Amino acid sequence: MFEDRVDAGTQLAEKLVQFKNNNVVVLAIPRGGLPIGSIIAKTLKAPLDVALTKKIGHPYHKEYAIGAVSLEDMILTDAIGVNKSYIEEEVYRIRKKLRERHNQYYRNRPPQNLKNKTVIIVDDGIATGNTLMATVELVSKQKPKKIVVAIPVAPSSGIHKFENNPKVDQIICLHAPYYFQAVGQFYKKFEQVSDQEAIQLLEETDATMKPNL
Repeated sequence: MFEDRVDAGTQLAEKLVQFKNNNVVVLAIPRGGLPIGSIIAKTLKAPLDVALTKKIGHPYHKEYAIGAVSLEDMILTDAIGVNKSYIEEEVYRIRKKLRERHNQYYRNRPPQNLKNKTVIIVDDGIATGNTLMATVELVSKQKPKKIVVAIPVAPSSGIHKFENNPKVDQIICLHAPYYFQAVGQFYKKFEQVSDQEAIQLLEETDATMKPNL
């Protein structure tokens, strides 16, 4: 059990010190991944960025990801039997939201170039793993040197997905419980992170370190 995302990020950062000064970019999944990513980036003295991707939820179970969308790309991981028009409408709606986030998050900073970098993808936990897996697929298209997935908690079935994915070079997970219902059950405090809080974390992290060159 973690006290909050700060506690989880502090513990996770201790497991990632091997990557310090290793041409790293920490890529956090907004918005819950930002408090964790900020601590890791400061510990590794690495730039922090956001993965501007968002899941496509199943029409009858929105929390279950059947794919993910970025501004430039889309991937479907489990869309069997889902109407094509639903997917098209969701992609349009999600990209509109992502453009808004892009304008908010990058008003004072350019996105990090991920080519030939060690990219550490961070979130506050995974349930099915589909959203994060789709993010891995989208990040891999930018040709990073290495992709590392770092999360505080995930079910063992979710861990296996990443261990068996050739595009993931390493997965680091602090806690893989047998009984798993939701990420929030493993945090004493698990409030939603607002866009304003996420942007503030990005800007504060930028201001406290020099990016890797």
